[in-house]
Amino acid sequence: MATRPDIRSAELKLDSESMYVEEIFTDRQVGTIRRLTPVKPDGAPDPGRTVVYTGETQIMSTMGALPIAFEIEAASLAEAATKFGPLAKEAIERTLREIQDLRRQAASSIIVPPPGAGGKIQMP
Repeated sequence: MATRPDIRSAELKLDSESMYVEEIFTDRQVGTIRRLTPVKPDGAPDPGRTVVYTGETQIMSTMGALPIAFEIEAASLAEAATKFGPLAKEAIERTLREIQDLRRQAASSIIVPPPGAGGKIQMP
């Protein structure tokens, strides 16, 4: 995935030399595939750059639907559709591992009173 600048300090300006036309394909059940076709600043196709495919699905969590996005290395929409399932499964598993790691970190961040506090509340 592309890195994003810190929007608080960066100038928000689109790079007209790196534009894509986005098309969305879906089966309306499992997810979507986005085909990003590179274009020149005037909107004409740019055959000098590669078409990019990304997949998106979602899993339900206690907080609601959690979107899962991933890149698909493919030369065609048909190839992207074939690769969608296994790549979605990998992305879901990776996301679940990351959530478990975050939960472990949150659980291990127990606040311990400083030595000598004697269990009493101390005012700053």
